[in-house]
Amino acid sequence: MASQPNSHLQTGQAGENRAAAYLQQQGYTILERNYRYKRAEVDIIARREDLLIFVEVKTRATDRYGYPEAAVSTKKEELLLSAADAFIRETGWQHEARFDIVAITLTTPPSIHHIEDAFY
Repeated sequence: MASQPNSHLQTGQAGENRAAAYLQQQGYTILERNYRYKRAEVDIIARREDLLIFVEVKTRATDRYGYPEAAVSTKKEELLLSAADAFIRETGWQHEARFDIVAITLTTPPSIHHIEDAFY
């Protein structure tokens, strides 16, 4: 019998789904979800015109313990950079790229905070 995913995985998946829908509404095209390279994972890779965007999604059920974006560590940034580099090499991308964070708090209504160029 398959076990139910635990609540933090469900929260994370709900956040990623909301983030993907939000980005599409903003005119982004989703190219990949959950792209993996070695130990790194990029939640969403999107494109908008000639810009490639690597998106880290952080989701919290509430903001009781701080804002979701505060959970992106320096180590996570390093992993994202290595995965982005691999994706760019694999695809031969020749244009600009940036790193965004989409922070979601699953309140009623949900709060979405899009931080463009988060690692600049």
